[in-house]
Amino acid sequence: MRIAVVGAGGTGGYFGGLLARAGQDVTFIARGAQLDALRTKGLQVKSRQFGTFAVPVKATDNVDEIGPVDLILFCVKAYDTVEAAEAMRPLLGASTMVLSVQNGIDNESRIAAITGKHAVLGAAATVSAQIESPGVIAVTQEPAWIRFGELDGGVSRRTDHLAEIFQAAGFNSDVFPDIRIQMWEKFVFICALSGVTTMMRLPIGPILAHEESRMLFRAVMEEVTAVAHVHGIPLPEDVVDRWFTLSERLNGGVYGSMHTDLVEGRRLELESLNGMVTRLGFAAHVPTPMNFAIYAALKPLADGPFQAPT
Repeated sequence: MRIAVVGAGGTGGYFGGLLARAGQDVTFIARGAQLDALRTKGLQVKSRQFGTFAVPVKATDNVDEIGPVDLILFCVKAYDTVEAAEAMRPLLGASTMVLSVQNGIDNESRIAAITGKHAVLGAAATVSAQIESPGVIAVTQEPAWIRFGELDGGVSRRTDHLAEIFQAAGFNSDVFPDIRIQMWEKFVFICALSGVTTMMRLPIGPILAHEESRMLFRAVMEEVTAVAHVHGIPLPEDVVDRWFTLSERLNGGVYGSMHTDLVEGRRLELESLNGMVTRLGFAAHVPTPMNFAIYAALKPLADGPFQAPT
């Protein structure tokens, strides 16, 4: 399968690296030092599950060199979705699948407005990985998984085939007939993990070690669940309990990806996470005070480090 990875950061590097390791024809779209490293040294992944491995990979910053592919793993930050989707037009063929491996619940609709709805599959994926140095991906929490399906529901020959490709590469993959539920289930968790760890500048361990911050973490998830229900998403009744139990089992040093962006001086995915919950809650008259507090606290830093006027 010809695969293009749009966004060669931690997530794209991890999943793309495993697919390349399994013999798939993978090309990474990257830039700067990451592009130079991938071209000259290949990709190295430091994984607890698979060990440290290195693979030679193809990489470019010019999508015209690639042409249409079978699958686009779309791994850019949510705030870059529209720009990146416009730029990937040369990768699209009549049967190209676009799998958004991103944070948030509206990326697929924004991509579909550019590519057409049929090309886009809904997905929810998780892995805690980041660029340790150019060309090197370090994984801090596994196993990883990708759950995906047709946006209009049901299963299809192409989703079944894609699941086989992913499973052969070694990571967990399942096809779901109503992928909206899986996307919102992940949204419940990521709003809490990224939002709370970023606002508090602490990893999950000490947050869950204190009753007050435990209550905050859980309340964020409960608010997202309430917003999902009022928008017609039938989340399971135990979704918050399951995520809370999983959170307690995580490596205590895990942060949300938004915290990494904060400390490295990058833009935050705030608008697509806690900001989205706040807006949807307001529109539906569902109170979301904890998500609003996170949104308000981080808003001055959403576009990068605060610059004092000179």
